[in-house]
Amino acid sequence: MPLLSLRAYAKHRGVSLAAVQKAIQSGRITPDADGRIDSERADAEWGAKTRPGQRRARPAPATRQEPAEAPATGIDYFRARAIRESYLARLAKIEFEEKTGKLVSRDEVQVAGFTLGRTIRDHMMIIPDRVAAQIRSDLAGALTAACRDLSLPLEIAEAALAKIDLDHIHGVLSNEIRTVLVEVAGLPDHGG
Repeated sequence: MPLLSLRAYAKHRGVSLAAVQKAIQSGRITPDADGRIDSERADAEWGAKTRPGQRRARPAPATRQEPAEAPATGIDYFRARAIRESYLARLAKIEFEEKTGKLVSRDEVQVAGFTLGRTIRDHMMIIPDRVAAQIRSDLAGALTAACRDLSLPLEIAEAALAKIDLDHIHGVLSNEIRTVLVEVAGLPDHGG
């Protein structure tokens, strides 16, 4: 007849400490004068004074099994599961951001960037075609005005204008624009 504390008896009985305290208060079991419980007597009282519907099957004492030895290089199950859950959360976040439009595919961005760059390049490369003749015309007007201001014969302006080659103006503009585009793109300049 071992004497047990309330906690020890609760563990012996397979119930909570509160259940043992309630059984004492209701008079189903009686502790000794020092507050300890005679486990054999209390088990008999518990069985006799508890209605059959209230009785719980006493669980078999748990036998502690030692886990099998894990390989020295393996990751334990919980750490592996935590890592897996972390990656699943990241994938869910990416999927959410794609669906809400906050994230776009890398291929789409590359295609859009390439298309925009090509459009800018094409528009820049037609500048010489559009402005070379205008530059020559503006130079002709400036030479004529200078000759009038200086009271020089207009033949001087016409002779100077004859030396201004429209193809040369076009070539200078094209080369400068190409140089800037190559520098912006970070590519080696192959001329052209």
